[in-house]
Amino acid sequence: MPDSYNYPAAIERDEDGRHVVSFPDFGWGATDGATRDEALAEARDLLRELIAATMREGGALPKPSPAGRRRPLVVPPVQTALKAALYEAWREAGISQRRLARDLDVAESEVRRMLNPDHATKAATIDRALRRLGKRLTVSVGEAA
Repeated sequence: MPDSYNYPAAIERDEDGRHVVSFPDFGWGATDGATRDEALAEARDLLRELIAATMREGGALPKPSPAGRRRPLVVPPVQTALKAALYEAWREAGISQRRLARDLDVAESEVRRMLNPDHATKAATIDRALRRLGKRLTVSVGEAA
């Protein structure tokens, strides 16, 4: 289970001079922008969708590879990272949604919403579920790039 959902982006220039961003760890998807900054802003949305699509399909999220000077880290939205952490912890536990609901003393529909990348869930609710799965949520703040 990754401890971070920040992924390095590959940036190339296309024949029209646009900055094209992809995430090699996922192996699919790309976005672009007229400037590097615009492309990286679009990359955040792409990363959110790559993580969400992997979760919807029931797949394992790739472990982020190391960043580099030419491969900047892209940070997903906080809600996406929280959902990804819960999803991965649930998969790692190998239990059903029904079992997790029983362990949390909530309806199974609430667990489905918690694991749905498109549904807003309070951070405190995700934290509680993570703790029940034997994980703890930590937050860190770093310098802006």
